[in-house]
Amino acid sequence: MTTSPGIHRSNEPAEVPEELREARATIDNIDAALVHLLAERFRCTKKVGVLKARLDLPPSDPGREDRQVERLRALAEDAGLDPVFAEKFLKFIVEEVIRHHEDIADSLAGEGAPTGA
Repeated sequence: MTTSPGIHRSNEPAEVPEELREARATIDNIDAALVHLLAERFRCTKKVGVLKARLDLPPSDPGREDRQVERLRALAEDAGLDPVFAEKFLKFIVEEVIRHHEDIADSLAGEGAPTGA
């Protein structure tokens, strides 16, 4: 059995064909990259949340969110990815970002103080 450099090997039973092992290892590497990209995205959106709270802006920006959905749908279509899936994925992320922005606004405004949102 040969291994490709840079491919993470999982602990698969020996009877799993090599081609399947390699495909799964590639998926594992992509999943790891997605996690790191999401972590970076949330670091950036945290900065946005702090700025919004300081400027007394609402945690949600529906106009921008709508533009982002359209942009992501177009990117998905160009990439051969189901645009409906891409939209659901983005909406899931945006909901979490808004929740984080609400938490940031609450923490900067103090316990129980109105946030202005």
